[in-house]
Parts: sequence; C-alpha cells; structure tokens
Amino acid sequence: MQRLVAVLLSAALAGLLVGSCRPDADWQPVQELPGSALPSRFPAPAYAPDQNPPDRAAFELGRKLFYDARLSRDGSVSCGSCHQQTHAFADAGHALSLGVGGRQGSRNTPALQNLRWRRSLLWDGGVAHLEMLPLAPLANPAEMNETLPNVLRKLNADADYRQRFAQAYGAGPIGSQQFLKALAQFLAGFTSANSRYDQYVRNESDGTLAAPEVRGLLVFKANCAGCHATDLFTDESFRNNGLDRGFAADSGRAHITGRAADRGLFKVPSLRNVARTAPYMHDGRFGTLEQVLDHYNTGVVESPTLDPQLRRPGGRLGIALTVQQKSDLRAFLLTLTDEQFLNNPQLAKPR
Repeated sequence: MQRLVAVLLSAALAGLLVGSCRPDADWQPVQELPGSALPSRFPAPAYAPDQNPPDRAAFELGRKLFYDARLSRDGSVSCGSCHQQTHAFADAGHALSLGVGGRQGSRNTPALQNLRWRRSLLWDGGVAHLEMLPLAPLANPAEMNETLPNVLRKLNADADYRQRFAQAYGAGPIGSQQFLKALAQFLAGFTSANSRYDQYVRNESDGTLAAPEVRGLLVFKANCAGCHATDLFTDESFRNNGLDRGFAADSGRAHITGRAADRGLFKVPSLRNVARTAPYMHDGRFGTLEQVLDHYNTGVVESPTLDPQLRRPGGRLGIALTVQQKSDLRAFLLTLTDEQFLNNPQLAKPR
C-alpha cells in the first residue's frame, strides 16, 4: 500500500517543469524571508521560487500548519513533533519515527533542509515534488494517520485558518492546493548555507578552519565527495552503502520501482548539520559519527547492488581510513553545522 501511495503521489506531478532563478551573490541575513534568496554556490533548484513566490502571509500560514498537531488524526502529532529545528528538522534520539498513539515507523526521520534542491524526497524517493511531501506522513498509519479531506474539514471549521488562507490566497473554501502550497512555502525556506565551512569558502573574516579541519576537508574530497557532492553535500542519487546483504527488512528504492537492481539503494543524505541529526542511516542504526566512519572503514558488507565506489582494489570493501584521517574527517564534518539555520526564529514554532 505504501508503495502504491508513493507511486501515485509521484505520478500526480510527473509533468511539472524544473525551474531555476537568479541566485543572490551572498547569503542573506536572518531577517529576510526564508526561501526568498538562493545561495550563490548552490546549483539551480528543482523547486524554483517562481513556482511558489515567497510571500509573508503564505509563509506564516505554512509555519502554523507545520506545528499544528491537528493535522494528525488524534491531534497528538505535528510535522514539528518529529522534525525538530535544533536538529536540522530531524528527530533527535529516535532511531525510527514515532507517530500517533506512539506507533513506531519503519525508517529514521530524515532531516529537512535545502528541500528546494531535492529532485525526489524520502529515503526511497517515493515523493517527486515538494508540494506533495506532506501527503506521505499525513496518510501513513504509523505517522499522522489522517486523510486530506479530514484535514481540510478541520481547517475550514476554524475561523482563524479561514482568515489566514483568505489573506494568502483569496476568499473561498480552503482547498488541497492552497494547503499544500502553504506548507511548501514554509518548507522551501529551510535553507542551510551559513556554516563555518560556508564562511570559509566565501573567504569571510570569521571563516577560518583549524589545521585538523582543513586536513579533514582533503580526506572528504578524496573519499566522500563522489556521493556527497556539491555544496549541498549530496548528489541526490540512490546508493547501497553496504549496510546489509539482503535488505529483507527494507528494500529501499526497490520498494518504489520494483527493480532488483534498486534493492538496498537509499537516498544519499546531505551532510549539512550532520553533527545534529543523529542517529544515522535509513534505520537509525548508528548513534554517533564515529560509528558511521567505522562502518565505512571496516563494516561495509557485500551485496549484489553495493555501490562501486565502495569496492577497492584487491577485493577490499569500504574506505580505508587511518585513525588520524577519521579524526580529521570528523573535525571537518563538525564545520558543516549552521547555527543560524538551527536557531532562526522564523522557522521556530509560533508563539
């Protein structure tokens, strides 16, 4: 059923065009409406601002919806319950997502950042457009366990929501398109591009890296940048990184495509704010960055779809890292923490 829902959601927007717009020269200060400017070093976005022009009323409406637990069937879970700002909108401390009635999901809650640049979403790519993303947790029995018609009935019965939607989209009943566009307006503002690493590459006065961090950047470029590419720190691909031999519990991308060649492939996550998004991997099996690095060093296991970049000469699997290289790499990864993004009051729960 989950596969069918994901396929239908993807097909619903298969014909939409991918847009682009002119990036600003520098990152904008926090008082700017999030999502209204694009970092100059980022590639062209998949969800360009002109597809849903930044608007303060629509943004604040999406923000209210994101943190409203009434979107769930029993009124106990909001989007913000599992996607916490101080953890790059991941779910701190939970290997698997938790939904209504304490139900446990089947995957780790992914971080929500730089969504404007995502060509597909979720660990298996089951959603192909940002405006369709809220429908996946909304309909999932282990998450919000609700239906879109029920949510719209709740919103239309609320005088404050009717007023807010009218301000943003004009008078009339609240419909699904307005609801999804408002949430997408807020989600598109989750732009992280002001870490210490960003300040370093922009040659700003505060953008200095210590010697271990610089060495770690070199280790990263030599061993990790093939998958965690560009300043988004992901190439948006699906890969098998050697977690299991058969993937009986979760087939990954194959759950959507039905192709044996996609078994065990999962979306390459961004490494931005990675120090704040533990636990790691699609099933949250690793609690620390050290465990992740140990996996790539000695824990990669063979399977038919293992990514070729993890096959080394002589039959060795994984990435050969010395103790010093692992330490330096970890030091570099910590420079990807964007405190401005993690503490931007415009992205926090409304008071």
